[in-house]
Amino acid sequence: MGAESPNLDRASSAEPVAQAARRRGVPTITDRCTGCGRCVAVCPPHVLWLEARGFSKIAVLHDAAGCTGCSHCALACPFSAVRMRAVAVGPLGNASF
Repeated sequence: MGAESPNLDRASSAEPVAQAARRRGVPTITDRCTGCGRCVAVCPPHVLWLEARGFSKIAVLHDAAGCTGCSHCALACPFSAVRMRAVAVGPLGNASF
């Protein structure tokens, strides 16, 4: 019975992430991004970063698998530069990007 609990724990912890990704998806950054950093500041799992591109900055999604799909980044962007893209979620809760 003790051997079954780790599998149950793993499945229950992955389920909210898979459900969130199924509902909202992952962020994509459009060319409207000004590099203000508001999306980066509100990202709970810290998967968005600012990168230098020439003399400007732009937000970049560095860990799509770590994204919970909460859409805080899209809501925080004053320029509508962050769009949520749907992802396919497999039967085991694995999201394909």
